[in-house]
Amino acid sequence: MKTKAFTFSLLLSLSVMATTAQAALKEGDSAPDFKAQASLAGKSFPYSLKEALKKGPVVVYFYPSAFTGGCNIQAHEFAVGHDKFQAAGASIVGVSLDSISRLNDFSADPEYCAGKFPVASDVDGKIAKSFDLSVVDTPAGRKDTRGNDIDHAHTERSTFIITSAGKVYASVGGLAPEQNVVKALEAVQKLAAAKPEKPAKP
Repeated sequence: MKTKAFTFSLLLSLSVMATTAQAALKEGDSAPDFKAQASLAGKSFPYSLKEALKKGPVVVYFYPSAFTGGCNIQAHEFAVGHDKFQAAGASIVGVSLDSISRLNDFSADPEYCAGKFPVASDVDGKIAKSFDLSVVDTPAGRKDTRGNDIDHAHTERSTFIITSAGKVYASVGGLAPEQNVVKALEAVQKLAAAKPEKPAKP
C-alpha cells in the first residue's frame, strides 16, 4: 500500500510540474507588454518592454530572487555574455518579485548584474502571471546569500526571447542557470541569423 501511495504521489507531483511547465507562453504567442520600475547599475528608472522592442529583440528572463544561489549565477552569466547578446541585436531584462531597493543593490553588484542590463521589479507578480508563470509564496525564514530575509513571493526560472514584432520566438525553462543563459544566447543568435520573410506579393 505504501508503495502504491508513494507512486501515486510521485505521479501527481510530476503531473503538476508538467502542467506548470506547459502553462508558460509558447513560440508564436504574443508577448504581453509591461511597464515596471527597474534598476540599471544601481539606479532605478521606468522600464517599458514596448519601448525596448523598438530597438530589437528582448530576452525577458524571470528568476526567483536576487541574491540567491542560482539567480546569482544566472545574472553573472548574462552579464558575462552581455556583449554576445548585444552583437546579436538583443537586449536583456531580468524580472523578479524583489523590491526595487533590493534590485538597486543587485543590478550594481559587480559579481552579478554588474550594471550590464536592467532588472525589473514585479512586486505583485502581475508580469509573471501575464506570461502564464506561477507565483509561489516563499517560506518564512528563508534568507538570501547576504543573510537578509527574503520577504517576497517568487516565480519560476523561465526565459523568453521576444521578437521586435512582440512575438515569443523561443522559451527556455527547466534548466540550470548556466544552461538557461546558453540556450537563450543560442536562440538569439539563431533569430539574428534567420532570413527575414519576403513581403507578400500584391
